[in-house]
Amino acid sequence: MNLAAADRIAKAVLYEGYLLYPYRPSALKNQQRFNFGVAYPQTYSERQNGTDPWIMCSECLVEGSVLSRIEVRVCFLQLVDRSVNELIDGRFRPVKSLRVDGDTFYAWQEAIEREVRVPPTDVDLLNRHPILHSFQFSSRLDEEFVSDKQMTPVGRIARSQQAIDGLLSVTAHPVADNVFKITVQVKNFTKVDEEINRELALLCSLVSAHIVLGVDEGQFVSLLDPPKQLRAAADQCHNQGVFPVLVGEPGQRDTVLASPIILYDYPQIAPESAGDLFDGAEIDEILSLRILTMTDEEKREMRESDERARQMLERTETMPAEQFMKLHGVLRGLRPLNEETP
Repeated sequence: MNLAAADRIAKAVLYEGYLLYPYRPSALKNQQRFNFGVAYPQTYSERQNGTDPWIMCSECLVEGSVLSRIEVRVCFLQLVDRSVNELIDGRFRPVKSLRVDGDTFYAWQEAIEREVRVPPTDVDLLNRHPILHSFQFSSRLDEEFVSDKQMTPVGRIARSQQAIDGLLSVTAHPVADNVFKITVQVKNFTKVDEEINRELALLCSLVSAHIVLGVDEGQFVSLLDPPKQLRAAADQCHNQGVFPVLVGEPGQRDTVLASPIILYDYPQIAPESAGDLFDGAEIDEILSLRILTMTDEEKREMRESDERARQMLERTETMPAEQFMKLHGVLRGLRPLNEETP
């Protein structure tokens, strides 16, 4: 598996839309987040008549033999609810933010990176005995008490993590001589109250979920541009919530990324990019310049609300001038003009 290439693209997918410009919790666009690649709890999904899915499925083709080995990784974010409480008259009361001696603590949704892995397994074994791998992440509550400079308690920060229960299945079926269809399904069986709302359901969901597949002793087939003899088989591949594309250097076919965001084969992160801006559309220059024009108060909120946002701000503010010039624009993929073309 081409892990280096797959991991960089997968990381961009994982945090696509995590926090949008102006990168502040008070911005309206950041108050309803995480629309890409969400596998909701089954109970909640069924109450929504399936409009919010609880199953993610990807199918792709592999050219190889019964000895070809398939490796699967499912990556997603698990949300953590960070609540802020102010101590008033001996009782903790929820607030959106708490100002203490020049520092501000914000209520927010943080995220933990999760990964579920199936080790390399022979295609022949996947055909005869499909893998059913259950996974669980337990609930957790962490509390941090806040005091002022006089060591007087003034508030509390609580981080609440809900349990997640899921199932990952991997199967293989021959569709032609030395060609196999690989099916990967991810299901969210987390039990939740029937009347749960979307905001609470997200805390029990697989967020920005995507699938990375690798093969030894075989090669994946592009579903976007399959060879003529495999077009019918490629058309029969069913993908729900994600779509698989080849990852790595052009021509390599040992790694596939099934992404909830529409990609082409061999997607690349622009080498001029200095770091993640939670937007993979190669508009780094615009976003970086906009960050620099934010007011001191806006930057303070950005810095104090989210650790990843703080890192982004510091990276942008210390970016050398020559790095900014690299963001201004690059021409790629130029080809000579065919003079015979009318």
